[in-house]
Amino acid sequence: MQIQINTDRNIEGHEALAAQVSGVVESTLSRFSDHITRVEVHLSDENSDKKGGNDNMRCLMEARLEGRQPVAVTHQAATLDQAVDGAADKLARLIESTLGRLRDHKSRRIELPPEEPNLTDPS
Repeated sequence: MQIQINTDRNIEGHEALAAQVSGVVESTLSRFSDHITRVEVHLSDENSDKKGGNDNMRCLMEARLEGRQPVAVTHQAATLDQAVDGAADKLARLIESTLGRLRDHKSRRIELPPEEPNLTDPS
């Protein structure tokens, strides 16, 4: 699973931040790693010009699942750590739901029973 981290111009994208975010993504999504090819993380400070306000840190996470369209979630919080944790949890639930629906769909495929001979047919 490849992890790509992007930041807006208001957040310093240093190595420590990248390592911390990658660690959260890997630990939260590890059980789905066989199905995920890449996760993109976009971090932004929504109120940077106003210097205040609650829930101004935003984390958008997009996962690319093998053979499926990408799925994305967003979470806003007061700190980057909270935003990343919230988005990772939301993404895990979304992937679990998506993969669960696929498994259910595959298990519900019903094979038609073999056709029984017509006992009233005189031939």
